[in-house]
Amino acid sequence: MSPRDPDNPQNWPIYRRIFVSSVAFTFAFVVAFGLTSYTAGITAIMKEFNVSMTAAIVPYSLYLVGIAFAPVYTPHLAELFGRSAIYLVTFPIYSLFILGSALSQNFASLVICRILAGFFGGPSLVLIEGTFADVWSADYTITYYSFLGLASYIGAALGPVISGFVFAAKGWRWTQYVTLMMALAAYLLSIGLPETYPREVMRRRARRSNIHLELPKAQSGVTLKDRATVTILHPLRMLIAEPAVIMISFYLGFNFAVIFQWFIAVPVVLNLTYNYDVKQAGLAFTAAIGGALFAAASSIVIERLTVPKLTKRSMNGMIAVETRLFPAMMGSFLITASLFWIAWTASPKFASASPILGTWMYVWGNLMVLISLISYLFDAYPPRGTLAALTAAASLRLVLAGFLPLVIIQMIQGLTGAWAYSLLGFISAACIPIPFVLFKWGATLRARSRHGHQRTMASEMNDTRSATDMHAMHDMNPEVNTAV
Repeated sequence: MSPRDPDNPQNWPIYRRIFVSSVAFTFAFVVAFGLTSYTAGITAIMKEFNVSMTAAIVPYSLYLVGIAFAPVYTPHLAELFGRSAIYLVTFPIYSLFILGSALSQNFASLVICRILAGFFGGPSLVLIEGTFADVWSADYTITYYSFLGLASYIGAALGPVISGFVFAAKGWRWTQYVTLMMALAAYLLSIGLPETYPREVMRRRARRSNIHLELPKAQSGVTLKDRATVTILHPLRMLIAEPAVIMISFYLGFNFAVIFQWFIAVPVVLNLTYNYDVKQAGLAFTAAIGGALFAAASSIVIERLTVPKLTKRSMNGMIAVETRLFPAMMGSFLITASLFWIAWTASPKFASASPILGTWMYVWGNLMVLISLISYLFDAYPPRGTLAALTAAASLRLVLAGFLPLVIIQMIQGLTGAWAYSLLGFISAACIPIPFVLFKWGATLRARSRHGHQRTMASEMNDTRSATDMHAMHDMNPEVNTAV
């Protein structure tokens, strides 16, 4: 849409843009909360259904696997029906499966309801990026990615904080009922949610005016074969043959796996080491909220300090997308330092505050890396390449995030906590060079890519993209979610 078009969402009054952003933020928050609120009741689920701890963790992990499908199918649904329709249809279905989880009378039904809750909740974590990009300027991409990250990270962190008290008072089923109540409140907030996707805005306007409208073909594909190529085949190919995507996807996958195992390991470790009950262990996750806030603030400050100066120095007012890697350079050191800190201080020799503060530092570094690397991928390729790259990175990190929680307790038992987390620390140390390598050679790698051969010099920069291309790219997963 033209920047001067009055129907362009970026020209809406500020209160309307804040309303739309708040709805998107709240939906993503609730889905992330629903993921981790389950963990407070794992011991009760083990007893009620007579299953092992590993089995009781499966519904938690499969929720993440369900979300992993969202980056594949959500862009195509959004292209066909717009964003608001996807929000308003999938979120109530998500809520029904949360209700199903609460009412489950056997373990199999609980597992099925949890994976389907993730499947239908996933679009809310995917669409938030596009919604924010529709209504806010892309001049400061890292700034709005920081707010996107907060939705999922704070939602996930508050899950055990609140559900720890709920479980202690009411039992594990009420951890799901509380999520359902939050979902209902979020849905009521969404009443009157307008459409923001520019292509759908123009289509609806044309239908109202009975005008024939022809738009360029969607970058996410038109035929079923083309759509499958863009969000299935190309992502798989990039995970094998695209160095930048391989490095970023592995690093983010490792980081997501580590961050979501905390929700399983922290209550166990704090209980065995410091005799914490479920409420005290839940409160320990307030440190993660602090880490997420520090990460968002740090990333925004870095961007605000660097972008204006680099823009002034540039001959044409445009700067290379590699400058978005600065937060990841800082965050990578925080991740490694925090893992070794936690590994060797989660012991009766040290106060419980020490490993808890270590998780604060880990989340700080983790979210900085996520914000930075996803912001980099967002402009690293042309629209179709970007969609494929972000789909690859998002789906892989969610699958890996679902795997590590299943084995982390066995790792701690077999290696001891100190060496289990030292192992993760050594892996993270090996990943520290990734943002520096991309900063040095990223442009060269992208220039050689089969997905970047049509890019012009200007499109390699942080330029002003066409409305069609820019919003086609916004149909991708950020996440992670954000985060998740």
